[in-house]
Amino acid sequence: MADETSWTGRKAPTLEDFERLAGVAFAALPDDFRRLTGDIQMRIAEFPEDDVLADLGLESPFDLLGLFQGVGLAHAADIPETGQMPNMIWLYRRPILDYWSEHDETLDGLIRHVLVHEIGHHFGLSDDDMEAIEARAEAGG
Repeated sequence: MADETSWTGRKAPTLEDFERLAGVAFAALPDDFRRLTGDIQMRIAEFPEDDVLADLGLESPFDLLGLFQGVGLAHAADIPETGQMPNMIWLYRRPILDYWSEHDETLDGLIRHVLVHEIGHHFGLSDDDMEAIEARAEAGG
C-alpha cells in the first residue's frame, strides 16, 4: 500500500481531472439549484483568453479563476434567442491551482466555490445567496 502522505510520483491535476472535479461539485449542488441551471455548459481551460482579460481590464491571467459567459437569467427576457450562444461557465486550471497553493482550501472546495460563484452570476444572486448554496452543498444537499 502506498504512503498517502508521500508526494513522490504525484502530478498536478490535469484538465481532465478538473473536469471530473467540476462534475462532482456540480452534482453535489442542491437539486433545486442545479435544475434551474438548465443547459449551462462547463468548460475547463488552462488560462482565460487574452481578449477576456482585456475586456475585464485584468493584467494577469492568474487574476481570473472562472467566468460566466452568456446571458444571465436576470437578463434573458431582454435578449432575443436568435443566434444566441449557449451559456458557459469557464474554470481556469492554472489560476485555480495557483490560488490553491497560496490558501488553506481543498482543491475540490475551491472548484465548488468558483463554480457556485459563476452560476450565481447566471442567476444574479448575491454573495449571501451563493454562500448559502455552498453551505448546502457541503452539508450534502
